[in-house]
Amino acid sequence: MDAFLQQFQHLRIQLEEITSATNNFDDQNYIGGGGFGKVYKGELTHYKGRSMAAIKRLDPRHGQGTPEFLKEITMLSRYNHANLISLLGFCYQGDEMILVYEYASHGSLDHYLNSPHLTWTQRLKICLNVAKGLSYLHDPRETHQRIIHCDMKSANILLDEQWNAKVSDFGLSVLAPANEQHSLVVTAAVGTHGYCDPQYAMTHTLTKESDVYSFGVVMFEVLCGTLCSIYGNGRVKKNFVPTWIESYKLKKLNDIIFKHPTIQPMDQSFLEKFSYIAYRCLKESREDRPSMAEIVTELETALDSHEFSEWINPLIDYEEMAKTTDNALNHNSKDKVRELLSKGVLLKGSKTVISCYVCNQMI
Repeated sequence: MDAFLQQFQHLRIQLEEITSATNNFDDQNYIGGGGFGKVYKGELTHYKGRSMAAIKRLDPRHGQGTPEFLKEITMLSRYNHANLISLLGFCYQGDEMILVYEYASHGSLDHYLNSPHLTWTQRLKICLNVAKGLSYLHDPRETHQRIIHCDMKSANILLDEQWNAKVSDFGLSVLAPANEQHSLVVTAAVGTHGYCDPQYAMTHTLTKESDVYSFGVVMFEVLCGTLCSIYGNGRVKKNFVPTWIESYKLKKLNDIIFKHPTIQPMDQSFLEKFSYIAYRCLKESREDRPSMAEIVTELETALDSHEFSEWINPLIDYEEMAKTTDNALNHNSKDKVRELLSKGVLLKGSKTVISCYVCNQMI
């Protein structure tokens, strides 16, 4: 392994530097853990300079070891994107295998699903950030191979100080041929219950659409403010994904979406757009699921519309305006009027209603 790691010498960090930064892996520096081992925070020097970092100490007893360690180094040293967590270095000394990442001060998304501190705009931006990261992995430029993450879940989405989302944990990721519309990999099924593509679990055939399914589960988690599964005694006691799908089909999502007195209620047209994207990701047939590039475009459009609707003067009576619009224009509903006004102009016969961005009024 030393010969393989020689090509990454600029990323090597001495164990003494890491033990000093973490006070010898003191519990006061502990910030999380999982199937790989424990994660600590600490300030240390790396190839980019000196900063606070997240330090992941792999524990082979938990099921991840040398292959996952080498895979993370290889992938994160070659793939760089604003919405992927950055690798700052690694340590391989004696029995220690340690990975050092940029520090995401707010931790992982799973801790904030039911947080009143995240507005609907922030929640949508987080989903958009993740979609951009996955789109980059699925359709890389130039000659890079495609990466299928294989373990996309809210616990693997990290949030920085500005609440920007970054995809993390590539230990289970799989490389596939680049620049192909469809690529299929046959492999033993891995991932996390509730997030795993049923087609992948049944057939052991992995495609980029498997990540799309997992991303759809995350979108519903963000929408409903809860994890997709409830665990007890190490086993899954309840999986909410089938309930979410059925609620969407029955148009009853309003009964289960996250609500909090301090968060402005979600606009119905926005709920429809957001949930429609999530539902399509969970389609049983992989061919019916959208690509991550398509999802990015749709989320950007939804975000623009939502931010505009939040910005427009809330005193505007859309219901009354809808009644006075020309039925021939097919804008005789509150949501249709709001959507058209977000584009700047509403016509009614010889009259024109203009959305004024400067004065936040209708003139």
